[in-house]
Amino acid sequence: MSMFGAIDAAASGLTAERLRMDVISNNIANANTTRTAEGGAYRRRVVVFEPRTGDTSSFSQTLSKEMQVGEGVRAVGITTDNTPGRTIYDPNHPDANKDGYVEMPNLNIVSEMVDMITASRAYEANVTAVNAAKSMAMKALDIGK
Repeated sequence: MSMFGAIDAAASGLTAERLRMDVISNNIANANTTRTAEGGAYRRRVVVFEPRTGDTSSFSQTLSKEMQVGEGVRAVGITTDNTPGRTIYDPNHPDANKDGYVEMPNLNIVSEMVDMITASRAYEANVTAVNAAKSMAMKALDIGK
């Protein structure tokens, strides 16, 4: 992997984790939304990632499958979690059913915050990788002086 390939791989991680943080923020913002345009309570959304693949260099072709160098990550979609949400008894709520129960969104604010922290830490790790690659490039340029 070239030096710019390392920066490219880390940059793909930055983009993916930013999208993940945006989706998690949207989940948190809708933690009490009981009515959506689709009908019913808000459903938790999750980003799906997959490894990026590109053309392989001759060096990576000689490596075994277990030792191949990564080329980054990409988001392939945002899926909706269709697990049922909890119900609360509130007969005065405008979205209550005939029995007085209101379906709440199917997310747990604590697990969303944990996901947000892990996405933030992954973002920071990718920033560190970009900075390390930049530092190596600068040191390589200083060798010729």
